[in-house]
Amino acid sequence: MGGKTKSWLRLSTVLLLSLSVVLGGCGSGNGNNAATPEKKDSAEQTTPGTDGNKVEPFEVSVFIGEAGQQPTPDNKIYKKIKDELGASFNFEFLAGDINQKLGVMIAGSDYPDMMTGNTKLTAAGAYIPLEDLIEEHAPTLKKHYEDYWNMMKDPNDGHIYILPNYGVFNGKLNSSWYSGPAFWIQKAVLEEFGYPKVKTLDEYFDLIGKYKEKYPTIDGSPTIGFEILNYDWRNWGLFNAPQHLIGHPNDGGVVVKDGVAEVVANKEYAKQYYQKLNEMNAQGLIDKETFVQNYDQYLAKLSSGTVLGMFDQHWNFQNAENSLITQGKDERTYVGLPLVYDENTKDHYRDRAPLNLNNGFGISVNAKDPVKILKMLDALITEDWQKVLSWGIEGEDYIVNEEGRFMKTQEQRDAFTDGTWKLANKADAFFGFAPKIEGSFSDGNATDAAAQPEEYKAGLKEYDKKFLEAYGFDSYVDFFSEPPENEVAYPAWTIDLVEGSEAKVVNTKLNDLSTKFLPKAILAKPADFESAWSEYTAEIGKINIKAYEDRINEQIQWRITNWSK
Repeated sequence: MGGKTKSWLRLSTVLLLSLSVVLGGCGSGNGNNAATPEKKDSAEQTTPGTDGNKVEPFEVSVFIGEAGQQPTPDNKIYKKIKDELGASFNFEFLAGDINQKLGVMIAGSDYPDMMTGNTKLTAAGAYIPLEDLIEEHAPTLKKHYEDYWNMMKDPNDGHIYILPNYGVFNGKLNSSWYSGPAFWIQKAVLEEFGYPKVKTLDEYFDLIGKYKEKYPTIDGSPTIGFEILNYDWRNWGLFNAPQHLIGHPNDGGVVVKDGVAEVVANKEYAKQYYQKLNEMNAQGLIDKETFVQNYDQYLAKLSSGTVLGMFDQHWNFQNAENSLITQGKDERTYVGLPLVYDENTKDHYRDRAPLNLNNGFGISVNAKDPVKILKMLDALITEDWQKVLSWGIEGEDYIVNEEGRFMKTQEQRDAFTDGTWKLANKADAFFGFAPKIEGSFSDGNATDAAAQPEEYKAGLKEYDKKFLEAYGFDSYVDFFSEPPENEVAYPAWTIDLVEGSEAKVVNTKLNDLSTKFLPKAILAKPADFESAWSEYTAEIGKINIKAYEDRINEQIQWRITNWSK
């Protein structure tokens, strides 16, 4: 029930990443039966895909655990990687249900060379341990992760299986774009009512109701007040809002108070939120199709410009927002609001992005040449390659001004929000899950365009400049309170519940119960809400919530012991 809150998806560079897992992040690998690759000769060890100065081509098969689009055959970044490092990629994107796909893969031990992180695959022994190989063959990767080395180790056996794709920072960190959870509202709604400062859930829905009443249609289609996404693993749109409304950060399915976790689902502060949704549904603000649509249908509605608000993580709907920008519907793009129940509660939506455990790439036990793959990843984490993967090709995708600062022309900015252009000119399918530098490069330039202060300001549309000026803000991040330092064990949603354990079984049952009963409670007549809620909490009372909480709390204490500096 967690979700990744740090993403490289920016206003200028976007890829919908799946970083979210249900509460239970890192997996219990069975690393003892993983094959150890043979050492290669010294010439092959120096550079991936080379023999001396000759580049030898090799193919890497890759499974991406989410839906996606194949890059074009002439994609210039993949061509550059192949020309200089020898590597070409054969991507397989998820089609259908992730658990069904993983079950088939595990049953047949049918694994490609690289796979995105998943606790089921770790528990099945599908990945090889990487720590010794990194020590021997990947010095740049080792340096990249050295401050996070112990955090990357699976608490069940001490091995490193997945190379985290986010959360490793260098140099100055600029914050001008927010990728995490919030209650989102169309800018047009705030503009209509004089740019009010919206703090509470009641104020939020009051504005949406007034706007929908005044504008029952948008561009000829019915106006939708509020959407709720709960599809497959993307369940935080339904589950996670209550913890934020009481001033807590994203810990997934629990709230952690003074180092102790408690389940959110059956608490009074959760009931308060779902009862509010029930009232809003009775007023016609909730989309009638909200609980029967899939992710693509959800994005299509957002892309139409007819949806006024939703609770979601920004990276999860960025493609829809990009579509709105391409259509010239800037007023239909969204502002994230850190809502709370009452104004006396300080919001805690933003966090200091933690290491994205168990999200990234692992190398499978079936990989034909793990050392060569690791050497390729080692080369691609160098600054020169990171600039290519993030900013693009100098002179084509960005320019360098007299002060050595990376900038874009407006044409280049527009291209970076064009999904078709990106398939031919970006390596998003790979880079989204690959190890990456975040923060700034050694020359002081930000590691992505939206975090480059002068580029962010230069790239703002006139509409957004006017909008931010009305609030006296420099960026949309300013709507949120500054995040405090993360607790050592944060976030709890990355804790491994261990496949097959009682805690894992309880978590699955709890998710299933929430998916079944919360829509019933929200869609019930207001007079029937109490009985619907009582039925839901009674069912929760039949499962061993304590086993679930005990596992989380045990791992919180383990992290405090092993991660504290």
